[in-house]
Amino acid sequence: MSALKRLQEQIKTLGADAILISSELNCRYISDFVFSDGYLLIESDYAFLITDSRYVEAAKNTVKELEILCPKGTRISAISELVSARNIKVLAIEDESMSVAEHKRFSDTLPCELISGASALITSLRQKKTPVELEKIAKAQRITDAAFEHILGFISPDVTETDVALELEFFMRKMDADGLAFETIAVSGAASSLPHGVPSNVKLRKGFLTMDFGAKFDGYCSDMTRTVCIGHADSEMKRVYDTVLSAQEYALENIREGMLCRDADSLARDIIKKAGYGDCFGHSLGHGVGLYIHESPSLSQHAKYDLRLERGHVVTVEPGIYLEGRFGVRIEDMIAIDHDGSVKNFTKSPKKLIEL
Repeated sequence: MSALKRLQEQIKTLGADAILISSELNCRYISDFVFSDGYLLIESDYAFLITDSRYVEAAKNTVKELEILCPKGTRISAISELVSARNIKVLAIEDESMSVAEHKRFSDTLPCELISGASALITSLRQKKTPVELEKIAKAQRITDAAFEHILGFISPDVTETDVALELEFFMRKMDADGLAFETIAVSGAASSLPHGVPSNVKLRKGFLTMDFGAKFDGYCSDMTRTVCIGHADSEMKRVYDTVLSAQEYALENIREGMLCRDADSLARDIIKKAGYGDCFGHSLGHGVGLYIHESPSLSQHAKYDLRLERGHVVTVEPGIYLEGRFGVRIEDMIAIDHDGSVKNFTKSPKKLIEL
């Protein structure tokens, strides 16, 4: 069943006659069409895609389940006319993405009641990936794995962090990625202690090099982190690396369908705490991945008490230890709770400490 049909089945649960979708990613998810300016108006039995002349021809060739409208006037006026013509009395909006100014324009213009709830409903649908979505994510990760294998032969003392980031990005694009999942992280030496450090034009420093990167395939993201060592790791560096790896492997072995997301976080966090590095692991164990690189659910110690891992969920497992001003280690794989309830690891790149 398409995303549109699944959404249409749920509209009445909001107490609404229709849903207005305004965010770019949710418009893409529901319509399976890429456009950056427009709206979807979705009823239980009918749907409209409202955009402008830049996208109409492509939409007509691609979109099958929605009527395409290209109003001559403003889109908000066109939506107002549709609301009246379709006798829509209650319209659910994306309360988590619509700006205050946009909400005011719609409130002042549309002849109906506006209610919240659309964002949460679409988020719940996007959390559970279909087999088709899972295969797109798997393809994105295969590209990312290939990029890691490639970069190991590229790294040398004469290249910079920026060189490494650009080479990863160029390779992924050559391997059919249609974009980057996020800005590539490649930080070395003391900068590896920065979880979201920015690559610089300095030659690779001795010590750990952390690379966090991902490809997009047909819009769907991958996410992987590997930490390698430039030169030889000393005993403390090896101890930190082994602790992170042990924490990640234990989490991967024990995460299962139905587990509370906060309990999944504890699997790795408890090992890092016992090793004496609890204060050096500040972020969550992982996050959802899909059309956007950070989606629900979150594997966090602060996750809601009733948030559990379910079939179709795709999440990262990425424990880390960061010693401020010295070095850091993060190891990240991406997994899915498959439709048979098993846990599938998309990431195939090696994790044993590599010294270059």
